[in-house]
Amino acid sequence: MNFALMRSATLRWIMLSITIIIALIIVSQLYWLKRVYTLEEQQFNSGVVKSIRGLFEDVKIADNPAFQVKQIIEKIDPNTYLVKLDSIPDKDSLYYHLSNEFEDFDVWTDCTVGVYSSKKNTFIYQFYLSTAASRYPQSAAVNLLPVSKGYDYLLINFPYRSKYIIHEMLFWIITAVVLLLVLIGLSISLVFLYKQKFLNELQKDFVNNFTHEFKTPLAVMKIASDVLIQPSITTQPDRLLKYGTVIKEQTEHLQNQVERLLKTASGDNKHIIVNKSPCELNELIEHAIDQLEPLIHNTNADIYFTPDDSGPVINADKVHLQLVVINLIENAIKYSNGNPYIAIEVQYDDSDMYSISIKDKGIGIEEKNFKYLFKKFYRVPNGNVHQVNGFGLGLNFVKKIIDAHDGKIIIKSVPGVGTEFKILLPEK
Repeated sequence: MNFALMRSATLRWIMLSITIIIALIIVSQLYWLKRVYTLEEQQFNSGVVKSIRGLFEDVKIADNPAFQVKQIIEKIDPNTYLVKLDSIPDKDSLYYHLSNEFEDFDVWTDCTVGVYSSKKNTFIYQFYLSTAASRYPQSAAVNLLPVSKGYDYLLINFPYRSKYIIHEMLFWIITAVVLLLVLIGLSISLVFLYKQKFLNELQKDFVNNFTHEFKTPLAVMKIASDVLIQPSITTQPDRLLKYGTVIKEQTEHLQNQVERLLKTASGDNKHIIVNKSPCELNELIEHAIDQLEPLIHNTNADIYFTPDDSGPVINADKVHLQLVVINLIENAIKYSNGNPYIAIEVQYDDSDMYSISIKDKGIGIEEKNFKYLFKKFYRVPNGNVHQVNGFGLGLNFVKKIIDAHDGKIIIKSVPGVGTEFKILLPEK
C-alpha cells in the first residue's frame, strides 16, 4: 500500500470534514443569531406598546384607552409607530410621561416624537427624546415626515432601533464570533498536524525506499570485492572479469540513482532548464537501450525497437531526453512478470509532433492511479511497496523534462495486460 497516497487521501477527507463542520456551525450560528434578533425585535415592540399603553393612563389622549390601545397603534415601518389621538396632549407633559414609560419598560434608545393635527394638516410640535442610557449623539434638528391620515395622531420614530437591538445581542454575537475563531483555530491546528504527519510518513517511506534501493547493490559489491581480494583470484581470469563486471554494473546503477536524485532536487523549485540542439531520435533511443544493456541482459528482457525510416530530427536536450527514455524502459522492465517484453516505436504523429511509444506487457496500472503517477515520491500500490526498487521520482522527473520541451505524455494501460507511455514532442 502506498503510504503517501493513503495520507494524502486521509488529509483531503479530514480537510473536507472540517470544512463541512465549520460550514454547518456557521449556518447554525447565523440561524440562531437571526432567531435572537427576531426575539429582540419582538421584545422591543412589546416594550414600546406597553409604554404607549402606560401613556394612555398618564395623559388624557383617548376617550376609551382600554379599547383603543389595541386598535389605534399602527406600525408604519419597523422604526415608526403611529398612535391615534382623540385629544392633543401638552408637549412638556407628553415628553415627561413618555420618557418615564420608556424607562419603566426598558426601551433604552432615542426617538423622535411628533404630534400631528389633521385640522392644521401639519405637526403642531416635534421633539427629540433621549433616554438616560443613550449611546447616540442627540439630534437638535427633528424632521418627521407626516403620514396622510384623517385624524390627529402621535408619531414616534426610533432612528437607532436596529443598532439598539444589535447592542442588546452583543453577548450572543461575541459568543458566536469567539466560538467560530476557536473552531477555525482548531481546524488549522488539525490540518497542520496532519500535514506534519503526512510529511513524516512521506519522509519515512522515502528513507525506506532509499535504503532498500541502495542495500542490494552495496551487498553485491561487498561480496564481489571479498572475492577479488582473495589471493587465488589472479589465477582465475574469467572469475576476475565476472566479479569486476558486477562491481562496475552496480557502481553505474548507484551513480544513475544518485544522478536522478540530484537532478530531481535541482528541479524542485523551478522548471528544469534544457539546452536544445538538433537531435536524431532513432540514435537517441538506440543509445538509451545500449546503456540499459546490463539490466536487459540480467532480466532476459526482449526489446523491440521500430525506428522511423525518415530519421526524424527534433530540437531537444539530448541528455535529458535520453534520461526520459531510460526511465520509461527501466520501469517497463521492473513492472513486468517473467521475461519483460518492451516494444519501442518512433513515428510522426498526426498532430504535427513526433511520438515515442514505449509499450510493455507488464502488470499494468489502474486508471484511478493515472492522476498520481507524476507526483513526486508516488509509487503505484502493488503489494509490498518495497517489492520493486525505486524512489517514486522517475516519472516526476520525466514529466518535468517533457514539459520543458513543450511536449505531452499520454498513458494507456490495462491491469494484467500492459502499459503504453507515448511521448509527443514538437520538431522545434
